[in-house]
Amino acid sequence: MSAETESRVLEWLAGRQGEMLALLEAMVNTDGGSYDKPGVDTVGAQVRAFLEGAGIPVETIPGERFGDCLRATLDAGGEAGAAGNARRNILLMGHRDTVFPKGEPERRPFRVEKGIAYGPGVADMKAGLVMNMFVMAAFKAAGGAPGPLVGLFTGDEEIGSPEGRPVIEDEARRARVVFNSEPGRPNGGVVTGRKGGVFMAVEIEGRAAHSGGNFESGISAIGELAQKVTAIHALTDFQRGITLNVGLVSGGQSVNTVAPHAQLQIDLRYVEPADREEIMGKIHDIVAKSYVPGTRAALTIRGEFLPLTQTPAAARVFEMYRGAAAESGLEVTGEFTGGCADSGFTAAVGAPTLCAVGPVGGKAHSPEEYLEVASLVPRAQALARAILRLDAAGL
Repeated sequence: MSAETESRVLEWLAGRQGEMLALLEAMVNTDGGSYDKPGVDTVGAQVRAFLEGAGIPVETIPGERFGDCLRATLDAGGEAGAAGNARRNILLMGHRDTVFPKGEPERRPFRVEKGIAYGPGVADMKAGLVMNMFVMAAFKAAGGAPGPLVGLFTGDEEIGSPEGRPVIEDEARRARVVFNSEPGRPNGGVVTGRKGGVFMAVEIEGRAAHSGGNFESGISAIGELAQKVTAIHALTDFQRGITLNVGLVSGGQSVNTVAPHAQLQIDLRYVEPADREEIMGKIHDIVAKSYVPGTRAALTIRGEFLPLTQTPAAARVFEMYRGAAAESGLEVTGEFTGGCADSGFTAAVGAPTLCAVGPVGGKAHSPEEYLEVASLVPRAQALARAILRLDAAGL
């Protein structure tokens, strides 16, 4: 696309910090924990109102239990050409749900102090949603993007995207490139690699008995839990980037009863896709084994993310983005993180993917979560420049 189009896009974004901040405030002050479908869908209504107000159509892909997926589309501009890769979608992605309980925005609403914004989900990742929306609106105002531009706004990422995953994967199969607007790292970096994760629960059954009157008749589910926790933690292999964490345990009936039931919840993180099957096989063996005779156990996978691995095409996306960011005055590095995200799903189906291109923030999932307000416009401009340079980069 022409230098004139680029100039119009960048200039349109340059004067929008105040509007971006106002929309971000409204979104942060709206409840939207992953299990609060009405709240997540209310945030979706805010997304829809802005985009449709900018002349960008929005399709709803209903969610049964969790927030709906919204798909906004902007056709290619007349200069984009109609052949080859230019016909494939440029995907901007983000999730509307947060990790916080109902009422959190009332307890600590959005605020800005000395250029830093605070509030539940301010960085992870409502600022990224706002950025994506404004980038789409900028291209709309300039007459279109260099290829179809799609904004996907999902509603259940924080719990492993149980309903959003098939929508994400279907969209990614049609994409020439994916930009996931998770928060930029505190040093301004983006994410080029992530671990995969599997989140599991193990239910253990024993047999109740009075701990004084007939102790020998009991079968302790908690005793079995203790043995399983030790065996599961022993699977951690730091050199291979494999970690096992039993983060929650529960069980028992009373202090004077041999425990008839117990539960443990496991977080597995890994780097290489092949490691998943190896470690899951070992976990299944531990679950099947009865360390305390007479106990029984069953494992359930409650959520899962795939690893984000950097392919040669994804490496080219990063280099292209880094150059675009430099033109916006930003020095950007690529980082690997143990955290998981929807970007692993897009990478796994073959779409060149770059993650954490959103505005800069940190301390996600905590009361100290923050966003650097001054990063809103430059990160939006960097993303717009990257979109405009896809053809030149051969992507």
